[in-house]
Formats: sequence, C-alpha cells, structure tokens
Amino acid sequence: MPLQLSYTRHTLQFKFDARTSRGAISEHQVYYLKVWDTASPSVYGVGECAPLAGLSIDYRPDLEQKLQQVAYLINEGEATLDAGAELPAILALQEWPALRFALETALLDLQQGGKKRLFDNNFSRGEAGIPINGLVWMGDRKFMQEQIEKKMQEGYNCLKLKIGSLDFTTELNLLQQIREVAGSDSLTVRVDANGAFTPQEAYKKLERLARYELHSIEQPIRQGQVEEMAQLCAYTPVPIALDEELIGVQEPQARKALLECIHPQYIILKPTLVGGLAASAEWIKLAEERSIGWWITSALESNIGLNAISQFTAQYDINMPQGLGTGQLYHNNIASPLQIEQGELWYKPAQQEWAFNE
Repeated sequence: MPLQLSYTRHTLQFKFDARTSRGAISEHQVYYLKVWDTASPSVYGVGECAPLAGLSIDYRPDLEQKLQQVAYLINEGEATLDAGAELPAILALQEWPALRFALETALLDLQQGGKKRLFDNNFSRGEAGIPINGLVWMGDRKFMQEQIEKKMQEGYNCLKLKIGSLDFTTELNLLQQIREVAGSDSLTVRVDANGAFTPQEAYKKLERLARYELHSIEQPIRQGQVEEMAQLCAYTPVPIALDEELIGVQEPQARKALLECIHPQYIILKPTLVGGLAASAEWIKLAEERSIGWWITSALESNIGLNAISQFTAQYDINMPQGLGTGQLYHNNIASPLQIEQGELWYKPAQQEWAFNE
C-alpha cells in the first residue's frame, strides 16, 4: 500500500542562550515528519527536520513550502517511498540535507515497526552506553567555569569547549585551570572554534593551545578556505577536525577531493547537516580509506533526531567519545529513553517511555 506523509512544527526552548562564535540562540524551530502505510495508519515512523540558522544550507524561508511540496508528491502517489531505498529523485532533496535526514530516519523507524528502534544493536537494546563528550558552552568566565566543574563532577572523561567568543587569554586560562585539576591521561579536552580564527593568526594560536595537550580543535578557520586549511592540517601542533567544512559537499567526487586536498586528522559528522545517515556512512568510508579519524555529533536536534543519530552511531565500533550530549538542552524536549550516566549515553526504555504526541 502507498505511504503517506505529514509534518508538524515544534519550537524547542533552550534552558539558556546557547552561544557559539556565530552568536546566541534561545530557541530552535524543528519539524517532525510522520510516515505511515494507509493499510495500517496507527503504525508510523517519525523523523526530525531541524536545520540550524547560520549553518545549514537548508535553513531557508521556503523550508515549509518545500515540506508541503514533498508531502504533496508523496500523498498524491507521484513519489513512492521505500525504506532502505534511495529517496525518489522527483523530491529534489539534493540541497535539503535536514529534510533528507528526516525522511530517511522516518522510513527506517516505520520499517522497524514505528517503535523508534531504528537499528538492532547493543545500544538500542540497552546493553551498552556510548561514550560522549561533555559540552561546555560559550559564555562569560564564571558560566564556563561552572559548566566545567559540573561536567567533571558528572563523570565525563572528555570535555569539549566552545571557544572564540571570549578574549583568547581568558580561554587559555580556563584550559590551564582544567589541566591543573586533570592531566591529559585522565581527561581528554577538545575545543571547537567554529571558524573563529583568521588564517593569519591560526597557527600561532594553535601553538599556544598545544600547551594544554588537546585532543583536537574543530574548524579553527571558517570553511571554504581549502588551501589555508590544508596548510594548517599539514603543520598543526593540535590535531584538526573538519566540521562546517563538510556542509554542502554533496557529490561523492567532491567529498573525495576535499579529504585528499586538506587531509585533516579528523572529520566530524552531523547527519542533519551532511544529508542523513547514508551520506554520513559514505563520509566514514572515505575517511577510513584515507586513515582519517572521525566521530559523530548531533546538531541540536530534539531527542527524536538524537535517538536516530545515536542508534546509527552504535552500528560502528566506537573508539572515542562521540558528540551526542545535546539532549538535555531544552525545557520542552520530547521525553525519551535516552539517559546520560557517567559520561555515557544510554537507551533505557524500561525506565522512561517515549512521549511523542505531535
């Protein structure tokens, strides 16, 4: 029987103004897509479309118009959906990665019975947790210090600090304070500059950051400066992870060319931003073929999107903390079995059921 699609809008409210070098946000507009078979409408799959302002290529004023168009094509039978198959070309989703991710995961959910267990692995069965980094948001010195202390008390052995908004010396002092409490043998520290450094100043700043034995720095200079980034990656004293650099790189050949030109130490995959799980899997394959490390990060989705990303992540042999700790950011998140314990993300349906009523 043909599948049908509907969507609803949901505004997520942050518990605090989430600041990056691109500015602060207090709310996040997302869309939940529901897919069902007309023969059994009570069973449906759910996916989340959650593009980010200033970052996603599909954060556009015509997003809802595109959603309406996609729903029309599917519901009128002009586009046939099939879990596990390529999305129909008629939907024209090449420039809509967040929507592609939402459709892909909704179909996977439906295929598995609409129970939000998209993959059968030790994480989704509640048998193992996924190690994650504790995320320390930008803010004034006191706010960042409080977050650092709280994350360490909660048992994280990997912290990720957003940098680039405070005076650089102040940020170095924060890193010094961390290292006075915990050395690199007991606490891994990552930093994310969100492209805040200029190419001219980046290397000297990386030299100063290297004193604190950092695991890596994400996107030290803004994306699109390929030659400058390649030069940095070749000589950097701190391993570099590409993040924003991957956004909008849609074609397989373009992905290969980017990795071969820059050859970073790591890449970071956000399925909402790079075009879904299949696209993320392709990036992983390309990276591993070139001995480039990787990890997966959520992109401020609610628990619907975070759940799909986490279960996909658990399909791999994970050897470092992932960036999946964003589920506690919102006042009005969707209640879910996702729980964080001692720096690990767990899926525990026996303790908390899903409460999706959109």
